[in-house]
Amino acid sequence: MTAAIHGATPDSRPGALITGAGGQLGIELQAAAPAGWRVIACGSAELDVTRTEAVDAALERERPAVVFHTAAYTAVDAAEEDPAAAEAVNAGGAAHVARAARRVAARLIHVSTDFVFDGAQGRPYTTGDRPNPLGAYGRSKLGGEREVLRITEGRALVVRTAWVYSCRGRNFVLTMLRLMQERDELGVVSDQIGTPTWARPLAGALWAAAGRAELRGIHHWTDAGVASWYDFAMAIQDEALRLGLLSRAIPIRPLRSEEYPARARRPSYSVLDTSATRSALGLTAAHWRVNLRTMLRGLANA
Repeated sequence: MTAAIHGATPDSRPGALITGAGGQLGIELQAAAPAGWRVIACGSAELDVTRTEAVDAALERERPAVVFHTAAYTAVDAAEEDPAAAEAVNAGGAAHVARAARRVAARLIHVSTDFVFDGAQGRPYTTGDRPNPLGAYGRSKLGGEREVLRITEGRALVVRTAWVYSCRGRNFVLTMLRLMQERDELGVVSDQIGTPTWARPLAGALWAAAGRAELRGIHHWTDAGVASWYDFAMAIQDEALRLGLLSRAIPIRPLRSEEYPARARRPSYSVLDTSATRSALGLTAAHWRVNLRTMLRGLANA
């Protein structure tokens, strides 16, 4: 945990505590921190959000001005086998953080997911659309949203996002790059539609929201545009070939969801309508392919 050194001269900068700081979004939030903020980075080793006493102690000690709650159980298929584990982190952990944030008067920004929707309506989801998760992961994240808003009496900010990736951690982009090097062909689902979202601009949007105390309730943020997982995979290969991250192209076959068995059902169309959030923050979102190219260029240069 990065924090002020006790016994030294007090740090008068406002504090921003990040749960799940070792994850891809947590890492980008640290990198994007504006000048003037003291960042308290809490990975799972430093802060187990399922332990209410640990959460209470951390927030009481640090007294942050804002809490970015990014810690989450994200193993969608594993959640079907152990829904209690997903609930403990995504609903119970969110409740613990919300109570502690309220106790120390910290602004809470809670990150949620497009998987709270079933994907059946066939148009982008607004924040007013009724959630209907298909699986244990989505139910646990929806439970976390509701706990956060209940405990903070609607004062917290819940930001739903989708298909997040970065140059670190476990995500679709890095998995595809590895498989494209290891295999002679791939099959990728083509009938699930959403929006790939680079963690870096997502982190920038969350920091912008941190400075807007009037923003509360549920908001949506993703990159612009839509894609299927198949579209995303094809774009990854195309851009990676251009940048020299891959030495050869392999065939990629479009698959129907039923051809790719998984324990958890996924929404078939989970595009989020981000227009209200973009307007509120005064920000524009780049197209997902532009951000993918920029991220891969950075990976190549590294």
